[in-house]
Amino acid sequence: MSKPKRVLVAGGAGFLGSHLCDALAAAGNHVICLDNFLTATRDNIHHLIGTPHFELLDRDVTLPVEIDVDEIYNFACPASPIHYQRDPVQTTRTSVMGAINLLDLATARGAKILQASTSEVYGDPLVHPQTEDYWGNVNPTGVRACYNEAKRCAETLFFDYWRQHQTSIRIARIFNTYGPRMRADDGRVVSAFIVQALTGKDIVIFGDGLQTRSFCHVDDLVSGCRILMDAPDRLSVPVNLGNPQECTVLDLAKKILSLTNSASRIVHVPLPEDDPKRRCPDITRAKIELGWTPRISLDEGLKETIAYFDRFLTAGVRGIAAS
Repeated sequence: MSKPKRVLVAGGAGFLGSHLCDALAAAGNHVICLDNFLTATRDNIHHLIGTPHFELLDRDVTLPVEIDVDEIYNFACPASPIHYQRDPVQTTRTSVMGAINLLDLATARGAKILQASTSEVYGDPLVHPQTEDYWGNVNPTGVRACYNEAKRCAETLFFDYWRQHQTSIRIARIFNTYGPRMRADDGRVVSAFIVQALTGKDIVIFGDGLQTRSFCHVDDLVSGCRILMDAPDRLSVPVNLGNPQECTVLDLAKKILSLTNSASRIVHVPLPEDDPKRRCPDITRAKIELGWTPRISLDEGLKETIAYFDRFLTAGVRGIAAS
């Protein structure tokens, strides 16, 4: 029987990271969760704390890390505009310094490392759907640049470490992901619309709502990241992970209203600066190289996510209930 791997998940108490910790622990790995709880919550990992194969490091990824690991997943960075624009300097520092510290650790330990990059590296894309060889259309001085450009810089660092130190890297460009454990106050459309619908508030749509997104359930995303981590070293190229089924924001709002039987009204407000008009991944590389495609339909995933928010709104859990 092979020895369990020691796996570090930076940002492991966040929405995506906590689901990844669950999957890695269930597979028999020793999971080390590193998080400073700036936007994460211990509620996401409370069921893992105290179990034999789980460690929690309450610290900032911008500080050097020196532990023995076999694999590293870097999910450490606020991912919603509300959170990453609150402290843009720290957002950039987290992505850039965090990448350097974790790459240094991976290089020193001979560990594989996966960067949770983002579809935001494509900016407001002029190519549709977005393929990995598209360089993007990003405003480097806009309000979203602290996230977009920092993630682009992190990718640069990963490739430089690969070229200079032969570090074993993986890069997942993650498109809009949703599911249980999303924060109600993160400003992302799925969580915002569900909470507004369940509480009877207006469904607030930015612009005309005809902008599109492609929504991937968190379980599909975690599966894709784990398969990518296990891929051969020759796959040291970015890989889009997301659901290619495109949906307008307006249609999403109508779908959530129907699934929640809500009487909430749809209202429109001005579109934020640099908000992408179309967002849809080309996942050909993931299909061919990883044999991965998302399996959970939007209706199925929304029902589960609605049930999650309904439970916590009813319980009035701190940090989840709508303000």
